[in-house]
Amino acid sequence: MNPRATTRAARLLLALFATLLLAFSSPAAAQDNGAQTAWRLLDYVAVDYAGAVSGGKVISASEYAEMREFASSVDQRLKALPPRPQKGALLSQSAKLQSAIAQKQSPEAVAAIARGLGKALLDAYPVPLGPRKAPDLELGAKLYADTCASCHGMTGHADTAVARKLDPPPVAFADRARASERSPFALYQVIDQGLEGTAMASFANLPPEQKWALAFYASRFAYPEQLQAEGKRVWDADPRLRSQIANLDSLAGLSEQALARDIGEPKAGAVIAYLRTHPGAVTSTGASALTVARQKLQQSLAAYEAGNRDEAKDLALAAYLDGFEPVEAVLGARDGSLVARVESAMGGLRSAIADGKPAADIKARINSLNALFDEAEAALAPDQATSASTFLGAFTILFREGLEALLIVVGMLAFLRKGDRPEMVRPVHAGWISALVAGGLTWLVATTLIGISGASRELTEGFGSILAAVVLLFVGIWMHGKAQADEWHRYIKEKVGQALSRKSAWFLFFLAFIAVYREVFETILFYAAMAAQEHVEALVAGALTGVVALAVIAVLMLRFSQRLPIGKFFAYSSALVAVLAVVLAGKGIAALQEAGLLAVTSAAWSPRIPVLGLFPTVQGITAQVLTLLILLGGFAWNSRESRRVAPAE
Repeated sequence: MNPRATTRAARLLLALFATLLLAFSSPAAAQDNGAQTAWRLLDYVAVDYAGAVSGGKVISASEYAEMREFASSVDQRLKALPPRPQKGALLSQSAKLQSAIAQKQSPEAVAAIARGLGKALLDAYPVPLGPRKAPDLELGAKLYADTCASCHGMTGHADTAVARKLDPPPVAFADRARASERSPFALYQVIDQGLEGTAMASFANLPPEQKWALAFYASRFAYPEQLQAEGKRVWDADPRLRSQIANLDSLAGLSEQALARDIGEPKAGAVIAYLRTHPGAVTSTGASALTVARQKLQQSLAAYEAGNRDEAKDLALAAYLDGFEPVEAVLGARDGSLVARVESAMGGLRSAIADGKPAADIKARINSLNALFDEAEAALAPDQATSASTFLGAFTILFREGLEALLIVVGMLAFLRKGDRPEMVRPVHAGWISALVAGGLTWLVATTLIGISGASRELTEGFGSILAAVVLLFVGIWMHGKAQADEWHRYIKEKVGQALSRKSAWFLFFLAFIAVYREVFETILFYAAMAAQEHVEALVAGALTGVVALAVIAVLMLRFSQRLPIGKFFAYSSALVAVLAVVLAGKGIAALQEAGLLAVTSAAWSPRIPVLGLFPTVQGITAQVLTLLILLGGFAWNSRESRRVAPAE
């Protein structure tokens, strides 16, 4: 078998086996087999048709027969796909491809039709074509040295003693001409399946992340190191390019030749050299999510102009939840004021749509949001990621999210110690520890098995905040009442003791669980987003610093509470609990608004102070005012009862 035949066999095998990757990772994978196999056949046609036809004449009868066979196979697979609105257009393009091949049109024309059909196919029937996270090239280098270098050479030139004995010879990864047609996804499939008739064995036993690491590492040999600096300059300077290569799927399936058709050969080679050596640049820019946000906003505008207000509102909400919210954590660590401006603008857009404002106003708001997204892309650019910003972001997120839960849990522990009930401390500890475990498991399931939408994250935080606020509302009033009573000793020793002897252990567990769980899930998701950056050490350092800071506050609170007289302890605790109830009420309403469950009515006159749960919306402010009025009413009732009881004693 000659090298060209080997290449044809490899491409054919890729077309036939491309979807096996998905069969082990998703229950829906079987439904994607037809789409992905058709896509790989189209890729084969786009690349190899030039070897079958030239100048309107057949130059290889066997390859021309393959082209016709593959085009027919694509058509059959498209017809077998489940119904979608785009299916008719796909079949029309498929017929056009078969006609072009039958008419022996130019390779450029056939390749354009095949690639256009492939793109439309994946738009209609999306299938994952890339790794879940940026490949670890250090791991790839080790795997390559252990499993590939003996044949392909340490520098990818396939000039080893072993290589010279093989027929056909192994692929030279350093061959730029061949590398320009090859995507990391294609290499992944060869690694996974091997190549029949060659010495290339299957490495299907490797975990997916190792195969991706190996594929990306091998894909970079043909690109000199000096190209990387130029590629980085082009990448950082071109938002359109970052939107085009918006995620790891796009990068994994991209060849230099395909990119060159859009930005020219010199730039394409440089960008490929940079991104295959720094694949994390794609995930760290936030381009994928912000591209989703832009697209959904444009769809929202189209729906609004067509008179479908409900659909426009849903799409505007999706633009926030699926487009902006995934990058909010990283962006907040770099430019918190920009996050506030985007959130305010998106809330205002949803309100304007709900109020039926003129289409021109909606369009102007969307244009303003796109300008804010430009600022966000600049802030999220790889060169803006520093160790200092990552450290500060990690610390701030953990400290901010953990402080509220800490205040509640430590307050409960202090109360139990004051009441001389140390045996009831265990349910509290069980509650917050269980919340940490549950948060981690929820994140694991959500991100690896079923996925979780932005709405689900906001609903988790929103309902958790509201529930905690309601519980704290009553706890605060109760504590205030004990601070006013003169017989608190008897109450603690008798009534509280009896109450805590009955089912209140579950109440303590539940309150500690809710207080911590509502924070831990979001914190973990924020950290997962930040982990895509290249400053993992700074991330870990920031998290550890946050843990230490929270631990110091917990110790100080417990020691201070032990020295307080019981009356003052209840007075201070009731004030703290009251503040937390008001804060959580505001945060809960804001989260439910972001999830689209509650309407948003702007209150432009109000400041935005997230740490106090204060957001400029009528609904959020109303909830906080109502919570405060209930607390003040409860406190006033306690004071009146205290004065009424005092003379009788």
